Amino acid sequence: MPVLRSLLFLLGQIVTVVPFSLLAIAVFPLPPVTRARVISSWAHFIVWWLKVTCGITHDVRGMEHLPAEPCVILSKHQSAWETIAFQVIFPPQTWVLKRELLWIPLFGWALAASRPIAIDRSVGVKALERVASQGVDRIRGGRYVVVFPEGTRMRAGERGRYNPGGAMLAVKAAVPVVPVAHNAGNYWPRRGFLKRPGVIQVVVGPPVAARGARARAVTAQAESWIEATMDQINA
Repeated sequence: MPVLRSLLFLLGQIVTVVPFSLLAIAVFPLPPVTRARVISSWAHFIVWWLKVTCGITHDVRGMEHLPAEPCVILSKHQSAWETIAFQVIFPPQTWVLKRELLWIPLFGWALAASRPIAIDRSVGVKALERVASQGVDRIRGGRYVVVFPEGTRMRAGERGRYNPGGAMLAVKAAVPVVPVAHNAGNYWPRRGFLKRPGVIQVVVGPPVAARGARARAVTAQAESWIEATMDQINA
């Protein structure tokens, strides 16, 4: 049964990604925030389809901590779930992602319509500078910026090295960092096909002030909260 449910979910993804990608490309001339709302309609469908086919839902705590004005969201990264569900949970946003994703036919072009911050990881410090410069532009344009500081998806229970790029952006833009912890990897594993039914726990933490602070200190504070909360979620 889990195999059939996971296969049905995958088929739904494949069948819908083409028309939604074409829609995303078609609305490119619209204002960025309006465009983001249209594009996120696919995410709303996928979150619903995931519940119907695989029995996976989510519960969010701490949304009262999210500032009304755009800021930087630093999140744990365990699966593809958060890249989809965050479009449903949080206000209009953009993401920091590897540029290779934009090369995927149709899907990548649609992704480009959402104006992500695409980086080349091989250039090191220059990639962090790109996050900061383009991120300020996105924030001033009214969009939250989602950053996965570990840089790649980690298996459930694992912890990666937290990079300071997101905090550098927050310092430069003089906006707070909001840490987010979740256990999506327990239900939608990293690079995993089989999905497990259950409720993904998402916890939004208190903002970390970044104005006038050092990026590494902000990163360390966010990391400490995220990992401590991960221990509580998984206890």
